[in-house]
Amino acid sequence: MPSLTVPHIPHYEPAPATNEALDYADLAIIDLSNFVTPEGRAQLVLQLREAMTSKGFFYVVGHGYSKEQMERMFDIADVPFSQVSDEEKEKYVAQTKQTGSYQGYKLRQYWHIDGGVRDQVENYNIHRDISRRAHPEALRPLLPEIRQLAHHSHMNVLSPILRLMALGLELPEDTLLNIHRWETDSETYSKSRYLPRLVRYMKYHPRSPEEEEKTKNVWLKGHTDIGSISILYSQPVAALQILARDGTWKWIKHIDNAIVVNAGDAMDFLSGGFYRATIHRVVQPPPDQRQYTRLGIFYFCMPDDDVKLAPLVASPLLQRVGIKRRFEKDEDAPLVAEWRKSRTSAYGQSVLSKSKEKGVEEEVIAGVVVKHYN
Repeated sequence: MPSLTVPHIPHYEPAPATNEALDYADLAIIDLSNFVTPEGRAQLVLQLREAMTSKGFFYVVGHGYSKEQMERMFDIADVPFSQVSDEEKEKYVAQTKQTGSYQGYKLRQYWHIDGGVRDQVENYNIHRDISRRAHPEALRPLLPEIRQLAHHSHMNVLSPILRLMALGLELPEDTLLNIHRWETDSETYSKSRYLPRLVRYMKYHPRSPEEEEKTKNVWLKGHTDIGSISILYSQPVAALQILARDGTWKWIKHIDNAIVVNAGDAMDFLSGGFYRATIHRVVQPPPDQRQYTRLGIFYFCMPDDDVKLAPLVASPLLQRVGIKRRFEKDEDAPLVAEWRKSRTSAYGQSVLSKSKEKGVEEEVIAGVVVKHYN
């Protein structure tokens, strides 16, 4: 009988929740435990469609992880930052600009934020196929648990959400799932083609008062994600904000043992603008949390690399409400591989141009105007 013991690692103590009165976004809470019944599924389709077309962000509960399991996940998430030396981190830096891949470390001060200030964020990124590259020594005993996190996020969170989104477009419920595969039928295909499924651990460090002043307290400019679905395991340090439809920034509130979900550009393209990618940013936490680091766990997913990012025109709903095309002709839409590599290599490194919109900078990537909000 296999051992049930897991490697011992230091416990990560999260920050206490803020007591500040913040202007929080009123987001829907999607309970995936209701997915198992036809009645519950039908209700979730309507609830998710309303959440995606009104706010673009929502919470997920009933995802199958206990509070204790979530605590263990955050203990693991801190290991690549607190248990790996700076010298060893350098050995596992991602070749992001060269290859358009995030696999490995993104070290602090890689991204330019504003006013000559660079970021104070560390990332460690792991492809769902953990064998694709080597990892720091401290992480190696934890790789089975990290793979399990990726598998759970894909099968028990992403998959039902994609089914609900397809049903919301009045398409067969496996339409989106078929282009967001966990595995492929062909082993040769899976090794030769990249399936963009990524676990990211992310640690924000406090900044100096001078840096806060130069950036107007913005840690990451307003942006949309590049993929189809972003999954964020909720943590207590308030810093994430979304741009509401009335033009104001609303805070995302922490809910214990919940997940925050949003769509990215790839889903926006596929849904003809119906599931719009919502602009969001990261700012300095409120005063009672500013001495703490902010540790995040993400699962990012894009369609398979060979998928063309053109609208799903077979959708009866889109035929009724209209399709917002980013390209004049569907054949001009980029493949996921082109979009993924171009956006990834450019982020935080490219020179942005001033937009006609106030407080907006922009660049053109794969024929798409990509905007950054500050």
